[in-house]
Amino acid sequence: MFFFAFYAKLLQPVEETAKTMPWVAEQPMLATIAGLADLLGALGLILPAALRIKPALTTMAAYGGVLLMLAGMVFHLMRGEAEVIGLNVILIALLAVIIWGRTKKAPIAPRS
Repeated sequence: MFFFAFYAKLLQPVEETAKTMPWVAEQPMLATIAGLADLLGALGLILPAALRIKPALTTMAAYGGVLLMLAGMVFHLMRGEAEVIGLNVILIALLAVIIWGRTKKAPIAPRS
């Protein structure tokens, strides 16, 4: 999901992205910042655990994703777009599973 958001916010033309995310046309700089945060979140969720190089960074990236989703919820609520925060809630729940899984259920040991 974070890769999709990165692609939509940074690699697609603004006009195309604005069809599904109208705020992008009004706030292109915010879309750039959010797109970079999405890319970093996606990489942070996947690479440390997959490469077993500082896998604790996966958990940190998940916490960062939660903060990003909370900020997105506040942004949408301020714009009167409460109907679109469902995806944020779902992603927070999925990120919570990652946090739990990588800290309690199945931590990944660093490469030795």
